[in-house]
Amino acid sequence: MGKIKLGILATGNIANSMAKAALNLEEAECYAAASRSYEKAKDFADKWGFRKAYGSYEELVQDPEVELIYVASPHSHHYAHAKLCLEHGKHVLLEKAFTVNYTQAEELITMARDKGLLLAEAFWPRYMPTRKMLDDLIEQGEIGEVQAVTADFGAPLSHVERMRNPELAGGALLDLGVYPINFALQIFKSPVHEIQSNAVMSPEGVDHMNGITLTFEDNKIAVLHSNMLAYMRNRGVVYGDKGFIELYEISNPGTIRVFNENKELTASYPAPEQINGYEYELLACVRAIEAGQVECEEMPHSETLRLMKILDEIREQWGFKLPCE
Repeated sequence: MGKIKLGILATGNIANSMAKAALNLEEAECYAAASRSYEKAKDFADKWGFRKAYGSYEELVQDPEVELIYVASPHSHHYAHAKLCLEHGKHVLLEKAFTVNYTQAEELITMARDKGLLLAEAFWPRYMPTRKMLDDLIEQGEIGEVQAVTADFGAPLSHVERMRNPELAGGALLDLGVYPINFALQIFKSPVHEIQSNAVMSPEGVDHMNGITLTFEDNKIAVLHSNMLAYMRNRGVVYGDKGFIELYEISNPGTIRVFNENKELTASYPAPEQINGYEYELLACVRAIEAGQVECEEMPHSETLRLMKILDEIREQWGFKLPCE
């Protein structure tokens, strides 16, 4: 298989990150970019060296040369845009949050499987080398038996339209809160037994900040927080009976630090050099497509559905229903 021809659907900020990664990979070709206006698509295509620009998403999916489409639209539109791509026979890398609810996610996954197409959630920490580094440290018993996790993620983003607007599935949970929850799910594999959560809602009706406690069936616990009003440490900590492990910047960890029971730093593991971190999920998609798979082993459909089920229950506790549901 030669270079995979990549299409990007929606050309906002996060699309630039994916384009930068793709531009620097031998395995991918920056082939086509689509926006709701041709001018925006053309500017984006010129900036990143895409061969084609389209002023509608329909034109992108109808291009027979496009093989894999990275969907970078707001959460509210993920379901419709991914479905459009799948209906036209395209493999899909769908930005997180995957959809706004479990039902939408399950329908897309069923469609992809029926069509034999790859459908992957672009949850980039799942694909990074640091994920395996952390798993290996835990399996090797560096901090003994793991008992608990804490994680937080936040920054002042309430001025951003997609964050504050319910019509765009805004709020801290679906954009920021997924990172702490995902971090906990990476560590703890057993089913979630109980969820306790609360939120401070904005005047527009989305969550400004939230606190979440997950209790797992094997009696492990995760205490999580996301916030779009304040800067947070964006840190994940794994606690064992012989020490703990810290990851700063849980979305894209730079260093993993290990501490013993006396809170003394015993080891530090820097992350490998990278383009910007987005290359790992793209490379995983290329490998999966070459192998004829409909999911990436780094973020299988079962884990996407596990996360979506938790997000649904949290929002149900708050009485937070989105207009697009």
